[in-house]
Amino acid sequence: MTSLIKSPRRAAPFVLAAALASTSAVALAPTSALAVPAGGYADLVDEISPSVVFIEVSGSSAQGGPQMELPEGMPEELRRRFEQMMPDGQTNPQPTMGLGSGFIVSKDGQIVTNNHVVQNADKVSVKLSDGRSFEAKVIGSDPMTDLALLKIEADVDLPAVTFGSSEDMRVGDEVIAMGNPFGLGGSVTTGIVSAKSRNINAGPYDDFIQTDAAINRGNSGGPLFNNAGEVIGVNTAILSPGGGSVGIGFSVPSDLVQNIVADLADDGTITRGWLGVQIRPMTEEVAQVLGYGTPKGAVIEAVGDDSPAQKAGLEKGDIILSFNGTEIEELRDLTRAVADTDPDETAKVVVLHKGDEVTRDVTIGTLAEKEA
Repeated sequence: MTSLIKSPRRAAPFVLAAALASTSAVALAPTSALAVPAGGYADLVDEISPSVVFIEVSGSSAQGGPQMELPEGMPEELRRRFEQMMPDGQTNPQPTMGLGSGFIVSKDGQIVTNNHVVQNADKVSVKLSDGRSFEAKVIGSDPMTDLALLKIEADVDLPAVTFGSSEDMRVGDEVIAMGNPFGLGGSVTTGIVSAKSRNINAGPYDDFIQTDAAINRGNSGGPLFNNAGEVIGVNTAILSPGGGSVGIGFSVPSDLVQNIVADLADDGTITRGWLGVQIRPMTEEVAQVLGYGTPKGAVIEAVGDDSPAQKAGLEKGDIILSFNGTEIEELRDLTRAVADTDPDETAKVVVLHKGDEVTRDVTIGTLAEKEA
C-alpha cells in the first residue's frame, strides 16, 4: 500500500494520512539556464552546504490518557510484559529522540525547518556543518503549511542561504536536495522539478513542488536548491510504499516559505485573513447548466453568523468566481487568496448570485485558531 509520509523526524515511521536573506557566505548570481554545472555540483555544494543544519529533538512518546505508576522493584521482564499489554498512553511516557534538517536564513541565526520536526519537542538542538552545536529556541510554527522558525545564538555571523523564486522554476529544471536522511548528515541528492502546484491533501494551502531528487526520513525541513544555489523549496513529504524514496518527494515552495517566515519572525504567530464561509466545488451538472466548459469557482454551502461574508451580503448558494482579482478555478485558490489578505482590508469578491454576476466589497476578518 502506498502511503504519503512526511520525511519525518522520528526514528519510528509515522504515516501522514492525506492531510508546511542575504548573507556574506552565500552570494550567488542566478544563471540564465538551470543546467548541470560543468564539472558537476561540487563547487556549488561547497558554497551552500555550511548553511544546511542537522536538527535533533527530544520529547515524550506518550500522548493522552492517565499515567500509571508501576511499582518500584518490579522485575524488568515483568515490567516489560505489563507495559506491552497496556493500551497506548496508559504507561509512563518514554523519552524519544528525533532527527530532521533545516537551513540558516539569517546571519544572526534564524533557521527554517518543518513544523512536524519540532512539534511537541521539549528540546531542540542544532548542529552546524563545522561540528558546532547549539540549543535552539522555537520562534514560532505553522502546522497549516508545516513550517517552523528556530533561533540559535552564536558569537559570529552565520552562513545564510538566499531564497529564489519558486514561481520561476519550470518542470524539468534541475534541483539539489540537502539534509540528513537517516541521520547521515550533509547528504546531497539531485533531480528535477517533476511537477508544480501539487495538491496532496496535506492541508488547505497545498501548492507543493514535486521532485525526483531522493528525499528520505530525516530530510524533513531541508532545502531544495536551484542551480544558482538559491532555496526554492523546503523538503516536507514523500510518497512511498515502504518508507524510502521512490522518486516522489514534495517541497513547500519558497514563495510561500518567505511569507510564512517573515510573519513568524515578526511575533511568532501567523496572521491570516478570514471570510467566514463553508465552500464546496461546483459539480459537472451545474457547470453545464451555467454554460461553463468545466467546473469553476467555489459554491457557498453556509455563511457564518456575524462573519465578514454575512456582513457583505454573501449568501448560501452564491458561487465565488474571483477574489480580489484572483480567478477561482478550484477551492484552494480561494483558501489561499483569503489567507493572504490582511485583516481589515477590503476585498472585491465577484459572485454568481441567482444567475447574475455581482461584486461584493468584503472587509476581511482575522482567522482565529479554532476556525483554522
